[in-house]
Amino acid sequence: MNGIYESDGARLAFRDTGEGQPIVFLHPTPLDSDYWRPLTENLSGVRAIVPDLRGHGVSELGKKLPVGGFGRVPDAPVLTMAQLASDVLALLDHLEVPAAIFAGCSIGGYVLLELWRRAPERMNGLAFFCSKPQPDAEANLAKRVASIAQLRAEGTGAFFDGIAQSLIGKTARRHRIDIVGELRARMTLTTEAAVAVQAGLATRPDSAPTVATIDVPVLAIAGGEDPAVTPGEMQAFSAAPGGCKFHVLPDAGHFAAYEQPQNVAVLMEKWMWQAGG
Repeated sequence: MNGIYESDGARLAFRDTGEGQPIVFLHPTPLDSDYWRPLTENLSGVRAIVPDLRGHGVSELGKKLPVGGFGRVPDAPVLTMAQLASDVLALLDHLEVPAAIFAGCSIGGYVLLELWRRAPERMNGLAFFCSKPQPDAEANLAKRVASIAQLRAEGTGAFFDGIAQSLIGKTARRHRIDIVGELRARMTLTTEAAVAVQAGLATRPDSAPTVATIDVPVLAIAGGEDPAVTPGEMQAFSAAPGGCKFHVLPDAGHFAAYEQPQNVAVLMEKWMWQAGG
């Protein structure tokens, strides 16, 4: 089932398929919910709830994003992790789902950490893919500023081309000649939305203290070819008191769940069984 719901004045899209354990999947930017399709098609006994995050896919960005939160680019709109978390909670209410397992890749994982701070009672387990609890380091902040400048000067084309070329693992690019085109076609944000996302990523909080409070099972899957999030950074999830299953896929990049859906499905199903999901 495909559907539309409203959150804070924006119409947002989602897909709700399958029966069984409900799992909410939060995709990476600048992709959309289709990122998760290869993985969900390899999972059994799962109700997959897969939204397009605000401003992504066919979900609206909304008209009143706050401005001024990113001090280095004070006129940039900011799509905060708090706003994205509010959208996910609104979706759970819309579907009358009291609690679920959650999976997030990259920005999706950052939203999971915000959701844990806001509504831990609705989270039965957290799976992080190529995501980390640490905030942006200085080099990353400088890159956000440069990215916003590039987006405003040139639009999204070259920026998205760069993401598709740099974040997909070299092994996947070598063995799946169509993968760059497939993922590039799912990058459809407007320039305003892309700027707002960059500002939101720059201003996300330090979530390392949050990890120390997560008392439900955690799964953390890192890509050995990921230039954006290192396995070392993801090992921080091992501090979760609910226990963490940590895996590195040596030949996967930042979009590991799309690059290796069958391998990821095996790891995720084993984790769900051990977690009692």
